[in-house]
Amino acid sequence: MSVQDFIANEVKTNDVVLFMKGTPQFPQCGFSGQVVQILDYVGVDFKGINVLADDEIRQGIKEFSNWPTIPQLYIKGEFVGGCDIIREMFQAGELQKHFEDQGIAVRGAA
Repeated sequence: MSVQDFIANEVKTNDVVLFMKGTPQFPQCGFSGQVVQILDYVGVDFKGINVLADDEIRQGIKEFSNWPTIPQLYIKGEFVGGCDIIREMFQAGELQKHFEDQGIAVRGAA
């Protein structure tokens, strides 16, 4: 299985996937940590994939999304954005609405 196939499969088979530096329990970059905090706050289950564990995945995800930075959040197979976009969507209430529109339960109104 190629790295692109692996990434496509993860994005397709998990409702919410965060490609990040570190793990959800131990983020190893501030931007990844911020996205984990936002996802935890809205109460969404997600799969974290540590790009630091595999250079091929780290490079592959940038090519997959055509987005140069990590973290990268995918919801129902769709690339939503990195830290700045996720933070702005969260602060505007758009992230919670996007989850709900995709049929993903959130912890209540922000």
